[in-house]
This record gives sequence, C-alpha cells and structure tokens, in this order.
Amino acid sequence: MSKLFEEILKARGLTGAKRDAFLNPSYDARHDPFLLPDMAAAVDRLVIAREKQEKITIYGDYDIDGLTASTVLIDAFESFGFEHVDIFIPNRFVEGYGLTVEAVEKIAATGAQLIVTVDCGSLSEKEIIRANELGVDIIVTDHHNVAPVQPPAVAVINPKRLLQDYPDDYENFILKQGSSMQGKIYPFLDLAGVGVAFKLVQALQTRLDGLEDGQEKWLLDLVALGTVCDIVTLVDENRANVYWGLKVMAKTRRPGLKALMAVSGVEPEKVNARSLGFGLGPRMNAAGRLETAQYALDMLRATDNETAFEKAQLLDDMNKARRAEQDKILEEAIVEAEQRIDDPVLVVSGKGWNHGIIGIVAAKLLERYKKPTYVLEEMGEEAKGSARSYGDFSAADAIRSADDIITKGGGHKLAAGVTLPTKNIQSFRERVNKFYRDQKLFNQQALLLPKADVTADFNDVTEDLIEKIATLEPFGSGNPQPILTSKKVLVINTRRMGADSQHVKLELQGVQGLSLQLLAFNAPDHFFVQLGEYVTVWYQPDINEWNGRRTVEGRLLNLELH
Repeated sequence: MSKLFEEILKARGLTGAKRDAFLNPSYDARHDPFLLPDMAAAVDRLVIAREKQEKITIYGDYDIDGLTASTVLIDAFESFGFEHVDIFIPNRFVEGYGLTVEAVEKIAATGAQLIVTVDCGSLSEKEIIRANELGVDIIVTDHHNVAPVQPPAVAVINPKRLLQDYPDDYENFILKQGSSMQGKIYPFLDLAGVGVAFKLVQALQTRLDGLEDGQEKWLLDLVALGTVCDIVTLVDENRANVYWGLKVMAKTRRPGLKALMAVSGVEPEKVNARSLGFGLGPRMNAAGRLETAQYALDMLRATDNETAFEKAQLLDDMNKARRAEQDKILEEAIVEAEQRIDDPVLVVSGKGWNHGIIGIVAAKLLERYKKPTYVLEEMGEEAKGSARSYGDFSAADAIRSADDIITKGGGHKLAAGVTLPTKNIQSFRERVNKFYRDQKLFNQQALLLPKADVTADFNDVTEDLIEKIATLEPFGSGNPQPILTSKKVLVINTRRMGADSQHVKLELQGVQGLSLQLLAFNAPDHFFVQLGEYVTVWYQPDINEWNGRRTVEGRLLNLELH
C-alpha cells in the first residue's frame, strides 16, 4: 500500500472504520426515509391517490436537479401503478423559479388533485394556500432554505428543516456522533432535490407494490446526475448514491442518457463524476438557459433511440449556442469590470445579456478577478441578475443589505439572484461594496489558493498512486480530487502551447533527480517561469495516454518562485 496514499487518507480524517466505509461505499447503509420530516404523511396521501387513481402533477424545476428528480418520481409512480401522472416544468423566462400562483391555477384547471413538488416549494406559502382553495393538495419535496413556519402543505419533506429544529446536533450537515437524537432524526442533511425525491420512492416501496426491493437501483443513474450537477457534498449517502449511480449509468437502460453520452463524447464504461458535471450537465442545462428545459426532460423520458438521439443532438446544439452567447457576454462584461477594477465587489450590467446565462458569466469573472461578482441584465426599467461569491462574503446577505432599493432577491452565501429597478444599479453597486467593506474581511484571495493534502517527492508520484487515488472517486464538493505539493523543484524545460501561447507545460526535476511534467491551461503570467529557476508547485497527478504510451503527468494548479 502506497505510503503517500495512506497520508492522503489520514489528512482527510479517513482512518479505521471510516476509511473502509469511504473506500467501499455501501448502498445498503442507506438511512431510513421515515426519519425525514413529514415522510409518513406524504406516503399516506400518495397511497390514497393510488387507490383512487387521482390525477397527479409533478412540479419540477428547470435545472438538472429538478429534471432528474421529476423523472425519478414519474418512473417510480408508473412502476407503482399510478395511471394519471404528468410533469410541469416551469419556464425560466415565463414562470421563473419555483411554484407560482398562475402555474398552480393552470394545473388545477387540468383537474389535478395532488401536486408533488421537487427541488422547490419550501417557501411557497401563498401558492400552497391558493392550491388548497382550489381543492388541490400539495406535497413538497425540496432541499433549499426553509421557512420558520412550514406552509400549509400535506407534507414538507426537506432535510434542512432538521437543521432549523436541531442546529446543535449537526456538524457539516451530518448528525454528530454523540447526539441524543441518533436514530430519531435523519442523519444526513445535504441531499440534492433528486436525493429527497429518491427517499420518497424508497418510503413508498414499503407500502405499495410494483417496484420490488432492489429494483429502485435502476433510478440511481438519474440520482447521480442530479446530485453531481447540483454541487452538494459527495459524502455519506450522496457518495454511495453517486458511486453506485455511476455503475448504473455505465449500463443505463435509458435511450436518452445513452444518446447524451454519445453526443458528449463520454464512453459509458469510463463515465465518472467529471463526465456528469462537465459533459452531460451543461448540455442538459443549456435548454433551460436558452429556451425551455422541456427539451431536456423529453430527452430523459425518450423511449426509442431515434427520439433520444434527436433530443440529445438538439441539446448539444443549444449548448454550443449557449457557449457562443456566454463568450460574447463575458467579453462585454470584462470591458466593464476593467473600469471598476478598484471595487472589492464587481457589479456589471448590460442590455441583452440573457439572464439564463449570466450566472456562468459571474462565475467566470470571479475566477478571473478573484472578487465576488454580480452580473445584471438590463431589461428596460427592470434589471435581473445573478451573483457568485467565495470565502466569507455572503452574496445573499449583501443583497439583503440593499432590500429597500431592490424588487426581490435571495439565495445562498455563494450564489444568489436579484431583481431591481435599472435606475438603482449604481446605488446597488455602492450598497454591496459598502457591505463588503463593513465586514472587514481579511486576505480573502488566499482562500482561493489550492490547499495540498500532502507534500510529495516526484519519485512517489507513480501510476500505482494514481490508481489508488481513483478509488476516492467520485470527486466533487466535500471530496475534491487530492492535491499534492512538491517544494523547491528545478525547472528543466518549458513549453508554451495553444493558439495564443496561453497554455504552458513545465518539466520539473525533483530533489532525487526524477522529473515530472505539469500542464496548465490558460495559465496566469507567473506560471511562465525561466529555465534554471526553483519553484514550489501544487498539482493533481494523472496518467496521460498517447499512442499507446502511458506517462504520469500533472495538472498545475499553483506555483511559487523561490
């Protein structure tokens, strides 16, 4: 066993029984779904709906988490013998995010007696009251922020309710070992929306026939896709669901996912979390960002190869269009950002910047300028924006500090949305920058620097180590790919690559004489070092296969001169 690999495990707190549980995630160690709030009430109501064959509408969301969760539920409901189920996916540009009164009225008019939300609904008090007035019951399944008092739904299944009710019993969304509530409340709270929907399926299996125990595992391809793309932490139950979900994905029965892998250039037997997050995910999201997420849902639900491929190809084309539009907006946003270079928080705006795309642009600007960023689309008298942040600055709290000059806004610490009168953009800019300065935050940019798991000599960076590191997959939030650092290594070769010489490949020699090549795409200026210099590097090792030759290389993440 590689000594360096054991050091990586130790650095992550993976020793003893924890180590074995992490390296061999068990699907059977799943938690009891009835420990989630209101699960029993939801199951009772759905059992009645099944007996009476009521008309049910699954109310989804236009992102991948919502789309996969909707598909998980409709697949399972069909297995359980529900005969009148449809899916309503709101349009980002028409209904906007979440439940709306208009949508509820539209659904009630179709004769639906029950709405099951996925990935939304926890804060939809007035919409649920309206549904009740129209004689429609609502079951909420969600994982977003919760209200202090729950809306009047039949059930609000949201793990975050437990964090509100038992804040001292959890640490990093996991129930503390010594908590007196062990076995009484759900032990893991960072499920994605699709994870919550999947728990409802597991609970229904205890009361309804049609989906034999174990057969629900065929839904794990969808659970993995939604979980990875929603960037929840890949630990505990999420890790097990994604670990086994990737195995299901490799032999998926869904024509839509097979076609999507084909157009994304993903080989089914090599599918990993990265393929989901960077290959399948962006293509599915492109539909909702540009037009309607219905196209992505149609692809997931396709039953024949021809329709599946046609829909997957459409998503691929839309993703190319999304990228072109994104590049154009980013170019214009950089021009404006350069004029506000001294602001600790960037607020940029422009006409015709598609608000389905500006969230990605905000993330790109954050990466480039290392600053929290708000990007707004000016639409006549109203502007709509997306924010991305990092470190100790809360994008949502900054919006709250401008409550009196905005129309609405909210979200999370690291990602938020805001709508405001266009004429208030300058005031909003001043307000969020004042909020930043008032926080007296210190040395925030250092938080963006990569943190190494271990210090390594190049002679320890072997194929064997890389194979062992692969057993820690799936990588993602809460379980990042390990980073190594090597100190005071000698630069013995440098090569610029790319059309604009924007990439760099360095060959470095370690203390014991062994060399290693490290590659950085779109490298910052300080990566272009001279021969003969000594540097400390942070990198992720990998195997490069070229013309049948395998060599150990690395992705360069940071570099410091000596």
